[in-house]
Amino acid sequence: MGVLLYYPTVNPPTEVVHQALLYWDGIASVVPRDPRVYEALVGAELRRLEERELYRPLAFTPETLDVLDGYGPSPHSGQNWSVLTHELQRIAARPDPPGPTSPPEAVLYTSKISHRLKQQLMELGLATNLVPWELSAQLSVSKEVQALVVGVLARELAAATDIALFPYTDSEDAYRNTLRPVSPTRSLAWEVELGRLLPVPAPDTPTEDVLAFREKYADERRRLMRALHGMLGELRRDYEHPADVFAQLRVELSEAVEDYGAARRGNRMAWVHRSVTVSVALAAAAGGALLLPDLGWLLGTIGGYALNVATREIRPLARARDDHDFSYLHRVQSGLV
Repeated sequence: MGVLLYYPTVNPPTEVVHQALLYWDGIASVVPRDPRVYEALVGAELRRLEERELYRPLAFTPETLDVLDGYGPSPHSGQNWSVLTHELQRIAARPDPPGPTSPPEAVLYTSKISHRLKQQLMELGLATNLVPWELSAQLSVSKEVQALVVGVLARELAAATDIALFPYTDSEDAYRNTLRPVSPTRSLAWEVELGRLLPVPAPDTPTEDVLAFREKYADERRRLMRALHGMLGELRRDYEHPADVFAQLRVELSEAVEDYGAARRGNRMAWVHRSVTVSVALAAAAGGALLLPDLGWLLGTIGGYALNVATREIRPLARARDDHDFSYLHRVQSGLV
């Protein structure tokens, strides 16, 4: 099923952790390279999950950052750096750019980024050095800059790794910033609202109860996610015939949703529906294709819940995965009625 890659901060809210435990193989987040900083930042719950191999702390190696900065041997070296540079320059050129504040609105740990990126942020006036603390140096930045930088790094990490990582955030700004197009190249994506199909336990549900449900109903959970990701993958490939894709997979999806619903009804936990939007990057050829206008329309209905779909332009990734290129937005405070 893959691993949910949370960003832009290290510690996700409990609701997102529960989402990862139910519908993915686990959760990951990007952490500073310095192990002492990791020990100081990562919360107790994530550490317990790490002991059970359900949480993965991920750090960029200097070699990986070299590729992002354009110094690596890959034919794609520098493309993502160019995208990030363009966007940072655009932000800095605004009449009222979001400069660093004191106390800081947000921070970037210097061991999370490259020296080249640190220098650019400071030269553009988007970051300043904080007094180095006992474990690691930090930069003062705006929340907008933090969300952009870490979001782009997270998507680069998801595209570069051998494991299936799904970028996942509860920050609307981070989600939109890392998907917004910044070049004349036209790339398109489907956006699908899946919240009705992926309910989460009600607030204050103990994580141990979620883990017990995860183990007891492993088959139902995996069947649901295989069906959903199978549909999303087909939508990415057969983008010209989305209704046909749904028609072919509707029975399998409906049965998976019903089986999972039965498992939930047989459990004592209370459940809530939160908005979960997935962006599905389409094949490169879709850039010149005539798709539906950028407004929501009904793809179909599963288990009585409508699947609403929209098209949007997105930032092209230099290293998209062949098997998937999905990005999720979770609105923790947004209940579905």
